[in-house]
Amino acid sequence: MTRRRELANLVGIVLPPAGLVVAIVLLWNRMVGPVELAILVVGYILAGVGITVGYHRLFTHRSFQTYRAVRYTFAILGQFAVEGNVVSWVANHHQFSDREGDPHSPHAGYGEGVIEGLKGLWHAHTGWLFDGDATGEAQRYAKDLVDDRGLRIIANLFVPMVLLSLAIPGVVGWALLGGTYGFAAGLVWGGAVRILLLHHVTWSINSICHFWGRRRFGVRDESRNVWWLSWLSFGESWHNNHHAFPSSAFHGLRRFEVDPGGWVIRGLELCGLAWRVVRIPPERQQAKLAEA
Repeated sequence: MTRRRELANLVGIVLPPAGLVVAIVLLWNRMVGPVELAILVVGYILAGVGITVGYHRLFTHRSFQTYRAVRYTFAILGQFAVEGNVVSWVANHHQFSDREGDPHSPHAGYGEGVIEGLKGLWHAHTGWLFDGDATGEAQRYAKDLVDDRGLRIIANLFVPMVLLSLAIPGVVGWALLGGTYGFAAGLVWGGAVRILLLHHVTWSINSICHFWGRRRFGVRDESRNVWWLSWLSFGESWHNNHHAFPSSAFHGLRRFEVDPGGWVIRGLELCGLAWRVVRIPPERQQAKLAEA
């Protein structure tokens, strides 16, 4: 990993909490209003869907197909999450879960005990971002994306798109709330706080969902289902389900397993914007149950 990339990761980690401090200062002697919260929620949903539906289920696991314009839209929304450009994110997605070669496992390379466990959790949650071995080869792990000229252009425009993702909520805040406060509130709530929340929810899939929760399916790693994270993670926290059936478009496999990412894909399918949507038949699920 280059010094430039390490610096970029450091900035991406430090600035959102700094923005939270600014938000607290802005709130001094006033209540946070519905406009600020709406800007936060809308930005969180758009960027979060870009990550879970776009980066993860579409580009990494090819769990459905769609039109080029929709693909590019998801790529842009994913980059608004400030988790890396679409090509590098897919290339860095784990290939060897909880084994040698997995860049963000809380188990690989760590021993037993509380201290070692905490070290593993730290590495899986944030520390891997500064690991020189955690950078996947795009030509090897994301060749189809590299070969797509449109996605290459989007990836190369990562920094301008990050700035745009900050400017848009700032302008919305200025338009709806007015003045310097409106722009600052939009920038902080729709930018920094939104990025902070989404980062830690995403990183929790690497850390929490490999440490606590239920292992319903028999898989070769420590992936687990964590139900209380499902709303915030758009269904990504049904992590054991996902590792049992990586190509599935739906991570929530049971009726009451909340999976907003899956709802988006189903909505696209109903509108004729998604096809070849991968579903796992009940008999395949039954055959892989951990209790079986």
